[in-house]
Amino acid sequence: MAKVISAKLKPYLVTLDLKARTHEDAVYEIASTLKGDPSVTDFEGFFAALQAREKLESTCLGNGIAFPHARTDAVKAMVIAVGCSIEGVLHEKAGNQLENLIFVIGTPKRMVTEYLAAVGALARLLKDDSLRNKLLHAKNGDEFLFHLAEAEAKL
Repeated sequence: MAKVISAKLKPYLVTLDLKARTHEDAVYEIASTLKGDPSVTDFEGFFAALQAREKLESTCLGNGIAFPHARTDAVKAMVIAVGCSIEGVLHEKAGNQLENLIFVIGTPKRMVTEYLAAVGALARLLKDDSLRNKLLHAKNGDEFLFHLAEAEAKL
């Protein structure tokens, strides 16, 4: 499988020590790293789409993982940013679960296949406790991407 996630994610889009303590604040903190990204044509529209998607169904998957995502024309190409919190971010609407790794994904509405491939690949990758631990304890964005790309190459 192609490296869908690691090809889109850049070291500066990895927030290793989230300041936010709630899910919504964390999503905003992570998504904000995409402000100014040429693929994000309307940041406020993108964030609003993330919030609207979350209202439909929680994007918290358990095991400390969340994938806040939206298919929206506020982005012109797939974008991915991630935030990490060793202590965990509280997601009240998901039964007060703590999230440690939060992947924010935006995809244009027309890119259904790519969107499903990215979310599916992330779900498969993050089932691995060892990988989650490596990502959570990465020292910098480059190390985070190294571990992610290494695991992705095995899919």
